[in-house]
Amino acid sequence: MAEVTLRGFGWRHAGRRAWAVRGVDLRIAHGERVLLLGPSGAGKSTLLAALAGLLAEDSGEAEGTVEIDGLDPRKARERVGVLFQDPETQLVMSRCGDDVAFGLENRGVPAAEIWPRVDEALARVGFGHGRDRLTAALSGGEQQRLALAGVLALRPGLLLLDEPTANLDPAGAALVRGAVARALDADTTLLLVEHRVADALPLVDRVVVLEPGGGVAADGPPGAVFAAHGAALAEAGVWIPGHPVAPRRAAAGPGEVLVRAAGAAVAGRLRPADLTAHAGEVLAVTGPNGAGKSTLALLLGGLMRPTSGAVEAAPAGAPHRWRAAALTTRIGSVFQDPEHQFVTHRVADELALGPRRLGRPAAEVDRVVAGLLDRLRLTRLAGANPYTLSGGEARRLSVATALATAPRLLVLDEPTFGQDRRTWIELVDLLAGLRDDGHGVVAVTHDADFVAALADREHRLAR
Repeated sequence: MAEVTLRGFGWRHAGRRAWAVRGVDLRIAHGERVLLLGPSGAGKSTLLAALAGLLAEDSGEAEGTVEIDGLDPRKARERVGVLFQDPETQLVMSRCGDDVAFGLENRGVPAAEIWPRVDEALARVGFGHGRDRLTAALSGGEQQRLALAGVLALRPGLLLLDEPTANLDPAGAALVRGAVARALDADTTLLLVEHRVADALPLVDRVVVLEPGGGVAADGPPGAVFAAHGAALAEAGVWIPGHPVAPRRAAAGPGEVLVRAAGAAVAGRLRPADLTAHAGEVLAVTGPNGAGKSTLALLLGGLMRPTSGAVEAAPAGAPHRWRAAALTTRIGSVFQDPEHQFVTHRVADELALGPRRLGRPAAEVDRVVAGLLDRLRLTRLAGANPYTLSGGEARRLSVATALATAPRLLVLDEPTFGQDRRTWIELVDLLAGLRDDGHGVVAVTHDADFVAALADREHRLAR
C-alpha cells in the first residue's frame, strides 16, 4: 500500500524562470485511483517524476514536501512503479523477457518466482511476442506494453502512469487499460495522467485538476468535478466528455502529387505499400501497432531507402537520394519521439537551426522563429532547454522545427501525442491552414478524433 502527501510542493527546472508546478497541496489515501488532469505544461509529468523520486537536487529547485507513507520518495522507490510518456527510455535489455525480469532481479526476487511473474505480466498487457523477442524490433506501442509489463511485474503499492496509451492503437489501448484494471486491487494506489478522459474514467474514482503554476484547481469525484467545472476546464484545454471539436474541412480539392509510394517495403518492418500524397490535402495513415506506419513515414520523408519498390517525390525523384538542403526545403519530418530531432540547448536555437543552415538572412531567421514561437504557444519557453519541456510542448516544438524551412510536404508521426484540448485544436487549425495554403500533410496517427476532424483521406495499413 502507499499513501501520497504533498504540501506546498513546487519544482522549477534549472535555467527556467517559470515553475513547472507550484503550490500543490494534495493527499491521496491508500487504494485511491486518481486521474490527474490539467492543460499541457501544468506540471503533471513533473509531479509524477517527483513521486517516483526522479527529480535530482542538482537539476532544479524544489519547495514544499513530497512524501510516500511518510518517506521521501527517494527512500520509497521500492513501493512505486512508474511508466512515463516515452517507454523507450525505460527499456534496458536486448530481449523482452530479460527486460521485464530486470527490475525483479534488482529487487532480489527469488529466482524461482521471476519467470512466472514475467510471463504473467506479459500476458496481462496482451504482449504478442515471446520472451526472446528483441526489444529493438518492437514498434512504439509494443515498447509501451513491454514497459508496462516491467512495472506490473514489480507489484507496486503506488502505480504512476503517464499517458500509458498515447501511442497505442485502439485495440492495444484497450488491452493496456484492461491490464491496469486487473493489476489494481484494494491495496494499490493509482495516479494516472491521461488526456483522453472518457477512456480513463472507468479506472478512477477521483479527479484532481492542476492549474499551471497555481496548485490544485479542482478535486473530487469525476461527475461532480465535470458538472461544476466542465466548461471552464474545456476552455483551459482539458479533454472533457461532451465537448466535441468541430471538423476542419478542406477549402478546395487536392492538387498535384507530392510523393508516391509504389510497392515500397522494408524487409521485416513494412509490407509493400502503395499510396499518393497530394498538395492541398491531409492524408491520415492508420493501422495497428507493428504495421509499419512509422517506417512508411521515414520512407515518404526521404529518411530511409526502401528495400523493394520505390518512393518518388516531386520534383526530383527518390527523396532518399536528395541532398540534406534540398530535402529540408521540400519535405519536413516530425518523428514519433520529439527528442530524437533536438540538437541544441535552447528552444529558439532549435527553430533557427534549419533556416540558418540554408543561409537565410539573420532578420528573416528571427522573423521565422518569433512567428513559430507565437503560433505554437512556445514564446515563454524560447530560452528553455528542449529536453526539459513537457510531452505536449516537445511535440509542438518538433512540429515547429519542421515548419521552419517552409517545406511543401509535411510528414508527421503521431502529431497530437501529449496535447491538451486547446493545443490539439490549435495544432489541427495550423495543419488545416497549411493544407488550405497548398501544402501536403501526411500524418501517421492512432488518434481517431484527429482523423475525423482533419483528414481528407485515410490509408490504413494491415499488419
